[in-house]
Amino acid sequence: MSEPKMFRQPLVMIGAGGHAKVLHALAMALGHNIVGVCDPQLFQQGQSHWRGVPVLGGDDALAQFDTSTFGLINGIGQLVGSQARKAIYERLRQAGFNFPALVHPAAWICSSATLAQGVQIMAGAVVQPDCCIGENSIINTHASIDHDCVIGAHVHIAPGATLCGGIRVLDGAFIAAGATLIQGVTVGLGAVVGAGSILTRDLEANQVILGSRPWVSNTATKLKSDI
Repeated sequence: MSEPKMFRQPLVMIGAGGHAKVLHALAMALGHNIVGVCDPQLFQQGQSHWRGVPVLGGDDALAQFDTSTFGLINGIGQLVGSQARKAIYERLRQAGFNFPALVHPAAWICSSATLAQGVQIMAGAVVQPDCCIGENSIINTHASIDHDCVIGAHVHIAPGATLCGGIRVLDGAFIAAGATLIQGVTVGLGAVVGAGSILTRDLEANQVILGSRPWVSNTATKLKSDI
């Protein structure tokens, strides 16, 4: 598996929601040391610890950390229509921080797969030969990525999704839980494949498909409960 240097530096978690809980468990399974969590809401509530980890404050608390010594975990979940996860990743990368690729020990990743900075691969996921996973992308629990797939940056492959061989998923796309993508299709920039959908043809940029029905992008934020 070709990937960025696997940092064993101490890590700071960004965010403390449901996605962060899963990443905390993943990091613990890998033996990482999480020295604190940045979450302004917890800090404002006066909460001193989260899952045994000190609450440091908002993102401004990162100013105390040397970017060459401390890495970050992006615990912000990716929701349809939201740019928050991407925005915080890009801002903190520009500030000089690294986001190590994190792979759960119960995942299976072929040695020929390539993982970029900030990739998160959860328990039970499978990534087959010659796949490329772009930066800040999530391959969630029990998702399956078959041979020669190319996943762009800031993509979320949700739990139980299945991607057959030779698929291209462009930046910012969202493949929801239980979706199946047939071999060779392309999912365009920012497109959404809804939960349980079966995609048998290319999906254009910023389109949303539920079942076999496409929608244009401006309806995406209205469909969160269905996706």
